[in-house]
Amino acid sequence: MKKTLFPGLLAAALLAFTLPSCGPSTGETEEDIATNALPPLPPAPDTTAGAKQPEQYRELNSVNATEDIKKMQPQM
Repeated sequence: MKKTLFPGLLAAALLAFTLPSCGPSTGETEEDIATNALPPLPPAPDTTAGAKQPEQYRELNSVNATEDIKKMQPQM
């Protein structure tokens, strides 16, 4: 009797907690829930300080870096 009492009580407790959660809820229904539209998001802050963005970003690699360095050096 003692060997089956604890597992029996445990099984009964598990069934008591799981069975009501499987059925339809008697609480809120879709009609009871009030839905409001979310407020619009604020505009993104300007982190460029008004500087114009380049039209197309170039890939950072050694060839492009060498070309950019040559363009920055004064012509002799």
